[in-house]
Amino acid sequence: MSEYIIGMDGGGTKTKVLIADRNQTILEELTAGAINYNGAKKEEVDQNIQGIFHTLEDKGYKKDRCRGICIGTAGISNPLVTEYMKENINHFGYTCSADIVGDHETALAGALMQTEGIIVIAGTGSICYGKDQCGNTYRTGGFGHLIDDEGSGYAIGRDILSAVVRAHDKRAEDTVFTKLVFEYLHIRSIEELIRYVYNPKHSKKEIAKLSILIDEAYRLQDTVSVAIMDKCVRGLVDLTRPILNHMNENCLVAAAGSVLLNNENILEKFTAGMKREYPDISIIKPKKDAAYGAVILAAKLSGED
Repeated sequence: MSEYIIGMDGGGTKTKVLIADRNQTILEELTAGAINYNGAKKEEVDQNIQGIFHTLEDKGYKKDRCRGICIGTAGISNPLVTEYMKENINHFGYTCSADIVGDHETALAGALMQTEGIIVIAGTGSICYGKDQCGNTYRTGGFGHLIDDEGSGYAIGRDILSAVVRAHDKRAEDTVFTKLVFEYLHIRSIEELIRYVYNPKHSKKEIAKLSILIDEAYRLQDTVSVAIMDKCVRGLVDLTRPILNHMNENCLVAAAGSVLLNNENILEKFTAGMKREYPDISIIKPKKDAAYGAVILAAKLSGED
């Protein structure tokens, strides 16, 4: 068997695994369970990681032919996360170079097909990450929905719900969001809405999913939707500005995450807002995903960048 490298994108619900040759040509793609220690029990994550390596063995990938492994996942600021993952790699006898990095780093590499540049991600949460040609890295945001995540799906969803309850008790103007939210959640009253929001089974992801409603409200020219969208854009510009000030204005910026990629109005407003301050900036959509970004970083580990 030829030499190969492995790139993994460990999300909150599933893991995408790419096996590639040392020229970064994809040989095979696998999907496995979550390997994010922040979102699942250690035993479950260990089992999922070990399941990936078992599958690779069953498919004939010899561990002594592997030349590099890169795993991108959230929560690596906790040193135990890196330790646990490397323990699993060593347990299966892989002696190649291996690196555990933040999922924002693999997302950057995949989005720009290079390791230098900036990526702003607005999904359930939000974060901006940059790396310059000298290897210096910069990060803003990503501190969680309780104290941060401006411009994220969660922030939009929360603002939508706030607008609904404020309109209900006449603290604010009526909004089409009331009708849209009730239809989306299949409810008929504010009381049912409150029960839904504070149901322990409903996580921040359920609130973030409501952000999809902003498109329809904006199309209907709802003034509240315009205010929420403008607030979102300001938050994302504020997120990106400090990193861009550290780096060259001509560097590439990738706009990623469901909020930016699934809502052209927000992407257009964000791009316009950035260009007002930085006329020479280039903002693009991601070229590849984070799993491929992990392949790029694994190739660098193997000396084939």
